[in-house]
Amino acid sequence: MLKRIKSSAQTGAIGKSLLMPVLTTVAGGAVGALLVTTFLTGPDKAPTDLTVSTTQTQTTPGTQATENAAAAPTETEEATAEISEKEGEVAVAAYVAPAAKNLNELTKTVSVSKGDTLMKVLTRAGADRTESYEAITALNEIFDPRSLKIGQDVTLYFGMDDARESDATAPSLIRVSLKEDVDRQLAAVRTPGEGFTAQETVLELDRKMVRAGGVIQSSLFLSAAQAGIPTKTIVDLIRIFSYDVDFQREIQPGDSFEVYFERFADENGTILKEGSILWASMTLSGKEFSVYRFKTDDDGFTDYYDEKGRSVKKTLMRTPIDGARLTSGFGKRKHPTLGYTKMHRGVDFGARSGTPIMAAGNGTVEFAARNGGYGNYVRIRHNSEFKTAYAHMRKFGKGVRKGARVKQGQVIGYVGTTGRSTGPHLHYEVHKDGRQINPLSVKLPAGRKLGGKMLAAFNAYTGQVRQEVAGVELETQLASIK
Repeated sequence: MLKRIKSSAQTGAIGKSLLMPVLTTVAGGAVGALLVTTFLTGPDKAPTDLTVSTTQTQTTPGTQATENAAAAPTETEEATAEISEKEGEVAVAAYVAPAAKNLNELTKTVSVSKGDTLMKVLTRAGADRTESYEAITALNEIFDPRSLKIGQDVTLYFGMDDARESDATAPSLIRVSLKEDVDRQLAAVRTPGEGFTAQETVLELDRKMVRAGGVIQSSLFLSAAQAGIPTKTIVDLIRIFSYDVDFQREIQPGDSFEVYFERFADENGTILKEGSILWASMTLSGKEFSVYRFKTDDDGFTDYYDEKGRSVKKTLMRTPIDGARLTSGFGKRKHPTLGYTKMHRGVDFGARSGTPIMAAGNGTVEFAARNGGYGNYVRIRHNSEFKTAYAHMRKFGKGVRKGARVKQGQVIGYVGTTGRSTGPHLHYEVHKDGRQINPLSVKLPAGRKLGGKMLAAFNAYTGQVRQEVAGVELETQLASIK
C-alpha cells in the first residue's frame, strides 16, 4: 500500500494533491475526513478540484483557489490525474479496510533457555513487567513456575485496548499459554476489568496396560532400554528397587525383570505418554522380589509395598546415583592423591561428569558450599540419627542451599571432580549419631507396614493385579513413542 501511495505522489503536483487526503485521514483529523469524502463523491468532480483543495490548504484561502479552479487542465494533466485518482482510491480503500485491525494483534512463542524464569521469558518477549507478574500470579493456581523445562515453549498473545490505542503505546498482554504435558494445556487469560484468570485444558486419553520385561545382560538400565521400555519407566523401576537392591554389586548376567505399567494414547491410538508402574518384579540369583503400587485410604498416600504389605521405602537409599560403578569402598586404602594409607570414610561411585545425584532421603540441607578437599559438598540431616554427605560435585542442584528442605530422590547436585579428586565421581557418606559408617552395610529402618483391615484390602488388591498381569502377554520389545 505504501508503495502505491509513494508512486502516485511522484507523478507531479496532481500526485502530491492526492497524497494529502490519505495522510490527513491517517492523522485522524476532521479536515482529512472531509477531503476523503469529497474525493470519493463521484466522477463529476474533476481531479483539478482535488488539486485546488490541497493547494488551498497549503497556501491561502480565497481568490487563489478560484483562479486555480478556473484554469483548464491540459490533456497530459487529465490523463495523469485519472491514473492518480484510481491509484489513490486503491490506497485509501486498503487503509480503511477492516483487516487493518489485525495490525493490533500479535502472537509470540518463546522457548525456555537455561537459567530462565517465567518472568524472564515473558519480559524477553516484550511483555510489560507488571502484566507479566499478574499473569504469573494467576498461573500459580495451577502451575509451579519453577518446574519450567529447557526447550519448553511459552506462547504470548498481545492486543491493543481501545482506551489505550495509540502508536506510542505498547500492546497489552492478554493471554499466556504453555503445554505442561502432552495432555495438559495451561493458560492465564485477561478478562476485561477483572485481570488474569487461570485456565486448564485436559485432553482425555485412553489408558492401556503394558507388561514388559527381559533378561539382564550387563545392567538393568541397558537391558530395559533394549527391550524398548521408556526411559521414564526405567528410572521409576530403578528407584522403586533402589532401597533394597545394590545395582552395582547385586545384579548378575541372567537376572530378569518384569514391569506392568500404564500407557496413554489419543483417539487415534497414538501413544503420548507413560503413567505409573502398578507392579514390578526382579529375579536376582534365583530369588524373586515383587512390589505393588497401593494407596492407603486412612492417609491418602500412594506407595510401593512388597508382598507382605511392607513399604519398600527406607529412611535412606543405598545408592543415590543411577548407572554408576563402585570405584572405592569404605575402609583403609592408599589415598590416590596423597600417596599414603588413610581411612576412607565413605564410598566412591564413578560416573560421567554431570550425572545427577539424588538425595538419599527426605531431610534438611545442613551444608551446601565449598568444603576443602571435598570440593563442592552437601550434607543433609534426615532425622536425629542419620545424615548423608555428598562431595566433589560439579555444581549444586536448583534451590539446594543451607536450610532448604529436600525430598528423597530429588536432584541435589551433579557429578564432578572438584576438591581433592583424580576424576569425576561421587564421594558418598552416611553419618549415624555423628559417626561415619559404611553406606553399603548399614541396616536401614523400613517404612510403613500394613496391618488389620488395611492389610486385608492390600491382599485383595494384589490378587486382582496378579490376575490382570497373567492376562496380559509379556512383551520383550516395545515400540517407542514417535
